[in-house]
Amino acid sequence: MAEYQAKSSNSLSFEITKEDQLTGKITYNSWFRFDAVIEMADHKNYQVEPKGFWGTTIELKDGDRVLLKFRMNWNGEIVVQTYFDGIKDSFVFKHRGIFKDSFVLTDKIGTELLVMKPHFKWNSLNYEYQITTSENFENYTNKEILLLTSLHCANYYMSTMVVV
Repeated sequence: MAEYQAKSSNSLSFEITKEDQLTGKITYNSWFRFDAVIEMADHKNYQVEPKGFWGTTIELKDGDRVLLKFRMNWNGEIVVQTYFDGIKDSFVFKHRGIFKDSFVLTDKIGTELLVMKPHFKWNSLNYEYQITTSENFENYTNKEILLLTSLHCANYYMSTMVVV
């Protein structure tokens, strides 16, 4: 298990840290848009872009290569498909609870990999997230990309719920 913090200095940029060490950063181009840049601690950048006519599928790319894509399904869950090292894998990101508001990332058989709890900061009008990961998650090779994508999924979910 590990604990991460996701904090926003403004509504367009979030940093994820673990024990005050930067894991990565996501920066959005503008409000109510889903394209962004993910920058890892080693300064490797990935592009996040909406695809399709309605922009309902979001892709994470390394140059022209699609590493991951996700889209919200009919019941409000976000299905994440990864293509790391040529191997396809699937995850589900979903909102859990009304009073115990949190997000959960599970693998394809339903094993909980991370729990993300949002906290709204009234003084800055931004969300922060406390993220707890499982030992299984910590053993993933590309866990940092999956962690930042989960943050993007949480922001995506929050923005679609505001619009509805």
